[in-house]
Amino acid sequence: MFPWFAFGHMTAFLHLANKLAEKGHKITFLLPKKALKQLEPLNLFPNRIFFHTITIPSVDGLPPGAETTADIPFTLGSCLASAMDRTRDQVEKAVSIGKPDLIFFDFSHWIPEVAREHGAKSVNYVTVSAACIAISFVPGRSPDELASPPQGYPSSKVLLHGQETKSLSFLSYPFGDGTTFYERIMTGLANCDVISIRTCQEMEGKFCDFIASKFQRKVLLTGPMLPKPDNSKPLEDRWSSWLSQFEPRSVIYCALGSQIVLEKEQFQELCLGMELSGLPFLVAVKPPKGSSTIEEALPKGFEERVKGRGVVWGGWVQQPLILAHPSIGCFVSHCGFGSMWESLVNDCQIVFVPHLGEQIFNTRLMSEELELSVEVKREDTGLFSKESLSGAIRSVMDKDSELGNLVRRNHAKWKESLVSNGLVDGYVDRFVEALENLV
Repeated sequence: MFPWFAFGHMTAFLHLANKLAEKGHKITFLLPKKALKQLEPLNLFPNRIFFHTITIPSVDGLPPGAETTADIPFTLGSCLASAMDRTRDQVEKAVSIGKPDLIFFDFSHWIPEVAREHGAKSVNYVTVSAACIAISFVPGRSPDELASPPQGYPSSKVLLHGQETKSLSFLSYPFGDGTTFYERIMTGLANCDVISIRTCQEMEGKFCDFIASKFQRKVLLTGPMLPKPDNSKPLEDRWSSWLSQFEPRSVIYCALGSQIVLEKEQFQELCLGMELSGLPFLVAVKPPKGSSTIEEALPKGFEERVKGRGVVWGGWVQQPLILAHPSIGCFVSHCGFGSMWESLVNDCQIVFVPHLGEQIFNTRLMSEELELSVEVKREDTGLFSKESLSGAIRSVMDKDSELGNLVRRNHAKWKESLVSNGLVDGYVDRFVEALENLV
């Protein structure tokens, strides 16, 4: 396995590796040295999953010592992609020694060539929603055509509107040496032996069928790949004792993922929207642009006004354990694909504030197509207001809200089917069988 050097990608690959190892398969997992410390605790089968560290070469523009997206601003992704491409000789060496049957990849579009040279099959493992791939990556289309869906696209709801198409402008940007992000992903999808997607037929079947028909490739689904809850480490006392003072299902928890850094104005709207909701809240976000700490960026007088019922925290938190806490009643999220699945398997109401193109597709899938969450509406400028945020939260948290009850019912139905024991195991069994047939 050789995932993109971002923790969202590496952890998704490792969850899959754990499932494959559980079935008796051996995995060599290639990753930057710096990522080892964070991923090692998530390796449930250290006798079958072997971490093989890769040295990240220096690249013009990449800060010394940067090895993952966590070390760089969003704008330097292309430099990191160049560095990834320059590890090809190290990857080839590992492949020639390990002689794998299969090589799983996502952003390293040259892996299918490496696999063919060494008699292996290449599996493009997609860790974003099938809807996102179906609308954004279609053979014969260019990134300039994304304002309208491709012919035969199977949804009238999972779409971008107006200004939102700008959130996909990055597809045309350089991403690595001599390639754009769009070309990189398209090459990987078109040249791999099989496409696999971290999703399930029940939710995204029609999008998966569309992708299979366009790329003339088998599309294998791994199911949602939900990690088993880690009960070995309890929730930090700081949070468990703070949360326990509130009524069950009354606290809002807000987190926007590791990549999103808000503008100061939007950060303040977020804080004020939480305050305006009138409910207790815990917000875990990075300090906004131009601020080195959360405290210096908070709105004037905010801390005094919300004392005792609201916390804004700039550090890391144990998100799965917080979501599972009985006091949490609502999860406000950016709707990254990992957070989307996490929200589904918990009982809290779901409100989404998507930022990037992929997150907007995930949100429309959840809010419009499946009607189990609510999206915070943005103004024409693309910004959200404290009123739209608190309004979305109140719409799902008020006991008498028709919308709140509808999404609660739908969410409960999906949660039940997702956490039913047979579902995840059934997907893994079918996935492994299909891979064995491929080999």
